Amino acid sequence: MKEKKGYVSFVLHAHLPFIHHPESDDYLEESWLYEAISETYMPLLTKFQKLIDEGVDFRITMSMTPPLLSMLDNKLLQRKYIKYLRRLIELSKKEIKRTSYDERLNKLAKYYYDRYSNDLHLFKDVYNKNLIEQFKKFQDLGVLEIITCGATHGYFPILYVNEKTVKAQIAVGVQTYEKYFGKKPRGIWLPECGYVPEADKYLKEFGIEYIITESHGILYADPTPVYGTFAPIVSPEGVIAFGRDIESSRQVWSSINGYPGDFNYREFYRDIGYDVDDYEYIKPYIAPNGDRVHTGIKYYRITGKDCEKDYYDLQWAQDSVNMQSGHFFDCRNEQIESLSKFMDTPPIILCPYDAELYGHWWYEGPDWIYTLFKKIYYDDCNFKLITPSEYIDKYPEIQIASPCRSSWGANGYSEVWLNQTNDYVHRHLHTAGDKMCELAYLYPNAKGLKKKALNQCARELLLAQSSDWLFIITNGTMVDYAKKRIKDHIGRFTKLYDQIKSDEIDEVFLKDISKKDCVFPEIDYRIYS
Repeated sequence: MKEKKGYVSFVLHAHLPFIHHPESDDYLEESWLYEAISETYMPLLTKFQKLIDEGVDFRITMSMTPPLLSMLDNKLLQRKYIKYLRRLIELSKKEIKRTSYDERLNKLAKYYYDRYSNDLHLFKDVYNKNLIEQFKKFQDLGVLEIITCGATHGYFPILYVNEKTVKAQIAVGVQTYEKYFGKKPRGIWLPECGYVPEADKYLKEFGIEYIITESHGILYADPTPVYGTFAPIVSPEGVIAFGRDIESSRQVWSSINGYPGDFNYREFYRDIGYDVDDYEYIKPYIAPNGDRVHTGIKYYRITGKDCEKDYYDLQWAQDSVNMQSGHFFDCRNEQIESLSKFMDTPPIILCPYDAELYGHWWYEGPDWIYTLFKKIYYDDCNFKLITPSEYIDKYPEIQIASPCRSSWGANGYSEVWLNQTNDYVHRHLHTAGDKMCELAYLYPNAKGLKKKALNQCARELLLAQSSDWLFIITNGTMVDYAKKRIKDHIGRFTKLYDQIKSDEIDEVFLKDISKKDCVFPEIDYRIYS
């Protein structure tokens, strides 16, 4: 076998904010997790297993964030997911009967019934409700590298006003990873790829070797990297940075000519939750308040612009998957052939994406990954799949350069998380961060109830810091929920802070919020000292 000239590294960022409402079944936002399990996480696990069963050697990296791990491990959310699936199975069974007048529709209704029935069987009987263990299995087999993230996806380029809050995000992120995977993470997906050099010393302190950054974090580094984003750089503090490849990202992400926009693929926005005219029929399967929402059963393909939507066809979608995986394969071959002529070490093409793009937004995404990985294994090409850790081990000589402050948000810096729609939030986050450090300083050896209250303060602060709430407010979707979450966590933090300072802790209040905000059970508030 001829020597490969370069490498391709897929990194999928699996993240959702911590959403847990034991007090009610009326929170539509909890379904974000259930949709991601059925459309992204289980399909990826299924494709990984299929590749293993077929003897295909592959490599992929995934960041699994602490809030996501906490939710996947939550018994109440596991039960609610099973309830969600049973409701979809019931609906798809009714759909088989309702669509009997049309052969193509009926075939799709049967497909959904089979798919959701299989999800229930997999989740309950095969995975025993433990998806984390399934991902760990592939990590142990050496085909998947799992990396960590900030504790609640707090955005470092703004939080670092108080560096201890960044330190806590990193510390709890590493601690959560160790709890579930039994070893230290080598890499971290910086929340929103938000890089500031002030975080490097804490990344080093907690054993992080490498980070994932946006392209210009590397391209504008000082001094300018010799190989651009096609080789990692190492900061003066000793943190290695991999930058996103622009060309391969555009082929997937672009709203104009990216693969997910193919006319044969499933149309995300046409769902029977909106399409079915009979409101009484669909009412039990939409939002508890009666609002029409997505159910997950979608019968149309993208079809084209400004034309009537045609029905989704599974075979046509598969044809597009085959064609586009071939296109991506050929493009990487050409890219590496060109780059390798000018580089002393083999180039690495880093392809980072939101995991939820694969399956949730781009329904055929997991099939595309499976088809591409088989193609890379069997077909003649000049590159191999690799993880960032493997690349570091193989090519340890790395150029020293300081990455540029950056993020992967719109326009590349911080305006998504700091703008006129959400700027009011930051003074509350900074004040709470300072107060948390004050508490850790004042009560270094708290015991009993006070210690529980201090640990809950740390949880409330971390949950308030989630970059998701700021992103949602900027985006203009589910804004009321995001604002409520910030207000709730800051309110709970402030109430507990006052109670701790006055030595009058309300046990009933503490017990109530500890049940709702039950993330990071092992947290130690002294991380802020």
